[in-house]
This record gives sequence, C-alpha cells and structure tokens, in this order.
Amino acid sequence: MSDPYAPREAVHEHVADGLGSVRVLPLDPAADAAVLHRWVSGERASFWGMNGLTEEQVAGIYAHMDTLDTHHAYLVVKDGEPVALLQTYEPEADRVGACYPVEPGDIGVHLLLAPAGPQGARPGWTGALLAVMVEFVLLGLDRGRVVVDPDVANAKAIARFLRQGFTAGPGVVLPEIDLPDVYLPEKKAQLAFLTREAAFGRR
Repeated sequence: MSDPYAPREAVHEHVADGLGSVRVLPLDPAADAAVLHRWVSGERASFWGMNGLTEEQVAGIYAHMDTLDTHHAYLVVKDGEPVALLQTYEPEADRVGACYPVEPGDIGVHLLLAPAGPQGARPGWTGALLAVMVEFVLLGLDRGRVVVDPDVANAKAIARFLRQGFTAGPGVVLPEIDLPDVYLPEKKAQLAFLTREAAFGRR
C-alpha cells in the first residue's frame, strides 16, 4: 500500500532498530484533522484538553497554531502510519513560562501517542519513539533543554518521562488560557526537564 504521507517533506527522519522508519512532518491542519480528532476525542486523551470538540474545532485550533512563530505542531509517521502528535513551543510565549525560570535554549514539548493498534501495546515502543522526539528537538532544532508539563494526575506520563532520563522539576499551577474554539482551565502540572548534555553527552 502506498504511503499517503510520502509527498510531505519531513523535518526529521530516523531509522531505529526495532522501530522502523520514523518521519516528523509539519502538521497539515485540514488534511490531518480527522486523525487528530479521533485521537483527542478518546478518554485516554482527556489530559490533552480537547474531549468534546468537533473535527472542525480541532482543525481550527491547529490552523491558528500554524500562524504562530512560537508554537509548532508535527505529525509523527512510522512506515507510513501516523503514530503521534508532537507540539513544540517557546516557553516564554506559553503559560508554562510564567511558572518557572526559563533559560536560553529551552523548548517546551507536548506529545500525544496514537492509541494502540489491533496488535496491542508493544514493549519498548513508547520509549523508542520518545527517544526519536528528543533527538529531533534537542539536536535537530539545536536546543539545550526540553521541558514537559504533564498533569500531576497523569502518573503514567510522568513515569514515562522519568524513565527516559528527565529530571522532575517543581509542581506548578498553569494559569487558564483562551484559544480559538477552546478554553483551557487552570492546570496543576508536574514539570520535568532533560538537557542535551544528559541525553547525548554534549552541550
């Protein structure tokens, strides 16, 4: 079967043992809306804050993001199948920037994994995929440190980041925010950080 994403130029590509070919593509808000809506509508994605939105609303949010210089969204594709939504942002331009001392070279990341397919969960899959994302943001985008802000109640995500080498930062309260078609309420978050030196042994 042909790869429908093949014509889209990747901003990062990685072939990993046991993982296959992973491509990070700029998100197309219209073309990818159906996939994203299916992902964010599930109960497992409740922490993403988009449960209950229509496909058109989801497309509108990412179309708005596409106009910003400080926030970017990417579709992660493995062997032609979409497997994750990656968002990056400049912390000083985001609500998290009001909650910790932002350092030069910081980059914020949100990562939403696709639901497991018919084969079910695969051991090591999440860690391998997260490693590719870390490579992209720290080396590909030439940044010094990644910051993530999972909800304090999302114990699974927090544990995943800590296993990946992130260091737990302070628990903070992110202020409420209004976006087109969506209202994000105040959020209790657990910050965690990973430096390029810790991840790759280089500054």
